[in-house]
Amino acid sequence: MNPPTNPTPRWLLYGATGYTGALIAEEAVRRGHKPVLAGRSREKLTPLASRLGLDAVAVGLDDLRGLVSALEGLPLVVHAAGPFVHTSEPMVQACLAAGAHYLDITGEIPVFENTFRHDAEAKRRNVVLMSGVGFDVVPTDCLARYVADKVPGAHELELAIAAVASPSAGTAKSMLEGLPSGCFVRRGGQLQPWPMGQGVRRARFSDKERTVVPIPWGDLVTAWHSTAIPHITTYLAQPAAVAHALRFTFPVLRRLVAVEPVREQLARLVEARVQGPDETLRQRGRSQVWAEARAPDGRRAEAVLETPEAYAFTARATVRAVEEVLAGARRGAFTPAQAFGADFVLSIEGVRRMDLPT
Repeated sequence: MNPPTNPTPRWLLYGATGYTGALIAEEAVRRGHKPVLAGRSREKLTPLASRLGLDAVAVGLDDLRGLVSALEGLPLVVHAAGPFVHTSEPMVQACLAAGAHYLDITGEIPVFENTFRHDAEAKRRNVVLMSGVGFDVVPTDCLARYVADKVPGAHELELAIAAVASPSAGTAKSMLEGLPSGCFVRRGGQLQPWPMGQGVRRARFSDKERTVVPIPWGDLVTAWHSTAIPHITTYLAQPAAVAHALRFTFPVLRRLVAVEPVREQLARLVEARVQGPDETLRQRGRSQVWAEARAPDGRRAEAVLETPEAYAFTARATVRAVEEVLAGARRGAFTPAQAFGADFVLSIEGVRRMDLPT
């Protein structure tokens, strides 16, 4: 797909100096955009803005008036500063006040739920609110919609991710924030607690079968909105020994990170030590998503997606989502598949979808 033509798209990228934020900025410039880079520290913003030839503005998330001022004349924000459970709501409020569209790259269940709580106000303000425009949830959301459309009346949906395990500091800190909440599944349309390590199974990916274990991905919210399927389980591929050991190791880890000083110390350690995948891994790595929808009468559909490495995919998907929203998406709170359709993921460079025989 060709980069957009004139006028050059301008929008705000908040959290631009983080690992993923910088990748989004670079991809945006590659596709002909001129985002305004934003974050708390002008000292950190200046080198990136100078390298990419972009404007920058320093403003904190606790400064609503400053955020609204920074948005003047800009139609949209990509919010890339996590953990989003702490940072999303201030930016959503600024976007609603300024009449600007809001996109973020979260995978956090509470953030998705909060975004949808603002649906009516977003419609009144004539803006789009969309969480999860990266990996996850674009591949999983689009694949969930794809298999659901093949099985009208489906009552059960399962999704699994197999990805190279090399998180950025921001992702790792978001994971720390979510650990004390434990695991969830969706049953009868409601989120329900689930014992970590229970429900281990095998799933077919494009290259081989893998062991997968239930993990509370954001798709427990997004897939529910995109498909209305009442029973949803989300999984992560893990070595069999690790998956089966989680029922014993997770309760200890959960109690440990539930202690706030311990969690804060771990977050500082993550900030100092975790770097995210290097350029070689981003270029060569591949991620996979598996999905199956089933109906009570036995009808089912199963498919897989292959995508670029998760962070490389997030940069590409985010900018594509920006382009779609600026082109005139419906107003309100949406998942990516709701707004753009199941085939949106195929518009992203390096993605391949395959049906599996049932």
